Amino acid sequence: MERHEVEALLALAEELHFGRTARRLHVTTGRVSQTIRHLERRVGVPLFERTSRHVALTPVGKQLVDDVRPAYEQLRAGLARAIEAGRGHDGELTAGFVGAAAAGMVVGAEQRFRAAFPGCSVRLKEMHLGDAPQRLRDGEIDVMLGCLPLDGRDLVTGPVLLAEQWLLAAPAGHRLARRSGVHLADLAGQVFLQAPCGLSFEGTARGPGAETFQEILTLVSAGKGIFAVGAHTARFHDRPDIAYVPILDAPVLEWGPVWRATNENARVRGFVDALTGVPRR
Repeated sequence: MERHEVEALLALAEELHFGRTARRLHVTTGRVSQTIRHLERRVGVPLFERTSRHVALTPVGKQLVDDVRPAYEQLRAGLARAIEAGRGHDGELTAGFVGAAAAGMVVGAEQRFRAAFPGCSVRLKEMHLGDAPQRLRDGEIDVMLGCLPLDGRDLVTGPVLLAEQWLLAAPAGHRLARRSGVHLADLAGQVFLQAPCGLSFEGTARGPGAETFQEILTLVSAGKGIFAVGAHTARFHDRPDIAYVPILDAPVLEWGPVWRATNENARVRGFVDALTGVPRR
């Protein structure tokens, strides 16, 4: 089948009206009718039942539409991806990050990306713990580097770029602050700050909520609760009023790139490739 035949068949199957189909395809009604008659001669049976007031698919026509539509949609999607790939080397990319460790990796990736995509400008945005996934979904950012996993079939997760140990952030005078390490069982009964991401523990008391990482550190230092953070925090946020204690039996904290499934293009793939080449710290 020729492309114009496929398009006429699928459009008429949706519109069930020769005039609307012609306007949709920017051709004459006679051209649509001629194309459908030509298809019917090739198939050997009518594909549409039509009267002066009624157009409907025949069983054979419905079967043909069901068989042809997936292949046509796949062809269109492939063509769209090829066009996007060709255009994707120019324009603008917005990369988001959460946390100091992610910031360092994103800055390094930006330099590599600019070398590979000189016609594309890059904007870097720091995001809060609570709004990062939604800002990604809303299209405010194209790709972000954050803690994994992120739920949702609308998001694509790239490779794990950094894996680190969880630490307990506690006030310097807290009884657990003097330990060389703690186990999850040691945290039972403790007041845990509430934040959008982080480890969740059974048997802990709910403490105040926090939206940003600085809020978390401020509340911890004030003795309002404890919180689990990544190992990089001890290096980037070393302070005398907070102790960082390894949680010995917690799963590792993983970091990686995430982007929208509907926004996978040459720029996004190029930035993810640039991230994978940044040395881990």
